[in-house]
This record gives sequence, structure tokens and C-alpha cells, in this order.
Amino acid sequence: MRVLWVCNIMLPVIARQLSAEYSVREGWLSGLFQSLLEREPEELQLGVCFPAEGAFSALNRKLRFGPRGREVACYGFAEDLERPERYDPSLEERFSEILTDFAPDAVHIFGTEFPHGYACAKVFGRPERTLVGLQGMMGAIARAYMADLPPEVQRSRTLRDVLKRDSLAQQQQKFRARARREEMLLKLAGHVTGRTPFDRKEASALCPQAVYHFMNETLRDCFYEGGWEPDRCRRYEIFVSQADYPIKGFHYLLQAMPVILEAFPETTVTVAGNSVLGTGGVKSRLKIPAYGKYLRSLAKKNGLTDRIRVLGRLDAEGMKRAYLSCHVFLCPSAMENSPNSVGEAQLLGVPTAASDTGGIPGVVRDGIGGLLFQKGDPEALAEAVIRIFSSDETALELSRSEKADAAVRYDGTRNLETLLEIYRKMQRGRADV
Repeated sequence: MRVLWVCNIMLPVIARQLSAEYSVREGWLSGLFQSLLEREPEELQLGVCFPAEGAFSALNRKLRFGPRGREVACYGFAEDLERPERYDPSLEERFSEILTDFAPDAVHIFGTEFPHGYACAKVFGRPERTLVGLQGMMGAIARAYMADLPPEVQRSRTLRDVLKRDSLAQQQQKFRARARREEMLLKLAGHVTGRTPFDRKEASALCPQAVYHFMNETLRDCFYEGGWEPDRCRRYEIFVSQADYPIKGFHYLLQAMPVILEAFPETTVTVAGNSVLGTGGVKSRLKIPAYGKYLRSLAKKNGLTDRIRVLGRLDAEGMKRAYLSCHVFLCPSAMENSPNSVGEAQLLGVPTAASDTGGIPGVVRDGIGGLLFQKGDPEALAEAVIRIFSSDETALELSRSEKADAAVRYDGTRNLETLLEIYRKMQRGRADV
């Protein structure tokens, strides 16, 4: 069976062979790819296509990977990833070339976020052989995007927002446009994979004709080794994996910090990913968006300016060090499906607290896979963090149970077999779940 993967990024393992720059996003996809290379049955032939820049956008090349030197057909296509709400019809021409060259029996599109998924499904034109992997649900994100921000903040704009035409209101509109494209893509899919009751409900509303297959993710290799220890962490450090737009809920943490500091005055916050706080000097403050300006005002109001450390973008090993160094991993998002950051933290046994929203309750069993708190409730957030800070016994119990829970959920061998069975059902034309 010939399966074409349609990805949102050039996988790092491919980029390294090509000496190309690459993104560390969507690390779970690298984990799945690695599992496939190590255990791929002979009857499965894989092609991978992805957005790329320059000469790589026309890439058509076979590369060899893994211990057995398995051959994978690799294709690039050009896409403006900075404006995913816009649709470029030329994508259809490029996908016609790719599909003709690889001649797949099935197409597996990872995510609904970008126009290339719709372009590929449209050109392929075989819903019964089109599988879409659900990641973030664009419609749900668009609805929750403002994340309880004060009305005056929602309406505000900085110089950067005006020049880039990227105010908070415009950002929400872009997600609404992506949600419309998501719906168009899912109407062309005969099969979807998901992993939470939340994404199953969202998908059934958008594509009732599609067969829903439950499939957990496989994360990057390094997160399956090592583990958190209270004696080796930075006491009272909270780690957040992303804070650059409202849906990630960093403002909830800043609002909760006075309560946390009252109980534990030594508390600090470390955050990975793109910084919108303008902490890099005058130039960075000139580029600050309205959300970043609001975060700065909260930090100043609550005396947090010197308690927040921004790490920037981190590779897998950098993220692992950040997880293991913290006392609590926090996911305060206003909306998520099943964030990979939570899974990574769980695999390492890092005491985790997360919002009870979207698909998170499907991957965080309260008191077992971490602690859940009411979304958008700073006091509830503070209570969860303080509960972990207050007791090493509680932290260690969570650590052990999280690791055990995550080891089953993110088991690479089981998850790969689930995926291969989905492919087999599609090939046989079966429509059962």
C-alpha cells in the first residue's frame, strides 16, 4: 500500500539530510515517523510532502532513513505559512504533480490548520481513501480565542498590530477563516483520526459522513527516557510551554500569581516559545502586540517582571531540560485538544496542572494524569499549583501515576499498529470504527 503523508512542516530528520532549516513544532509527528521507520512492514511504501522554501518547494527526491535504510519519497510545495487563512489555488497544481508522481493508494493529511490539506484532498478526489488527522480544532479555537480578555484589551492595537494588520480581532477573524477551510477539508474526508471525546464531537458535527478512528500519538524519543525528581528541580518554578497568543492562557497565570506568591514567595515562572513580552530591549517593545502589552501590564501590576524567564524556542532536548528543571508544568489554555506539551510532561513524570477544557480531560485524568482546574479561573489555577508545591508526597504520587498513564497512552508500538490497521481497513474498503 502506498500512503502519502501531507505534513505541516518539513520533518527534522528530512531537513537534516537536506541541510535545510527546520521547525521543532509537531514533535509527535517525528515520533510517529521514527516508529514507522523502525517497524514499517514491507508492504507499506511511504511518501511525505511538506511546505518548504526556495528550491526545496519543488523537491522531488527519494531519501533513505532508519536502521534498515527504508526509502521514502519526499516532496516540497510552496505555501505562505504566515497567512494560513489565505488559499492559493496554485497549490492544487503542485499537488496534482505530487499525486501523479507518487500514485498513492491513500492520503493521510495531518491537521486541518493549513490550506494545503484542502488542496490535496480536492485534487486527490477519493474520500474513501482520504484520512485526516485531527490536531487543534480551528472552529473551537476561533470561538474561544479571546480567552476572557477585558473588552478594552480585545479592541486595543499597538503600532505593530496596525502595521502588520494583526490585531486581536483580526487574529480571531483569521482563525474563523481557517475554521471555514477546516470544514471544507473534512467534507472531503472519508476517515478521520482523533484521540479525545472532544475532537470526536467536533468532527461528527463537521463531517458526519466520515469514519472516526481513535488513535493516540507517539511523541519524540527523548521524552520516553528519564524522569522528574523533586530533589533535582528548581523549587517553586512553574514552566509553561507557550504564551504568545491569548488562547494559551498565560494571562490566567499572571492573574493567579499574587495568590501563589502569598503562599510561596519564592515562586518563579519560566516560559518557552515565541516571546510577546518585549523583554529583549527597546526594539522588541516596539514590536510588541496588544496581547503582549496586556501581559506586560499584568506582570508590572503584580510585581512579576523579574520573576518571568523567557527561554525562546527550544528543541526536544531543550524542552526536556525545562520540564525536568521545573516544580510544576502548567497548561492554562482556554482551549486545546490534547496538547503535546502535556503528554511530554506526563511521560517524564513532571507534576502537571491543566485547564479542564476541550480535549484536555481526555488525556489528563484528574488526580492521576495531573490536576485539572476550571478554565479561566485564576483562583482554581493557583489552588492546583499550591497543592503540588505544598507536598512532595502529592507531587511524587502525581509523577508516578502520570508516567504510568502516559506510558500506555503514548506507547509507540501500540499506536503504530493502530495506524497500520486503519490503513488496512481503508485499503479493504471497510467502514467500521
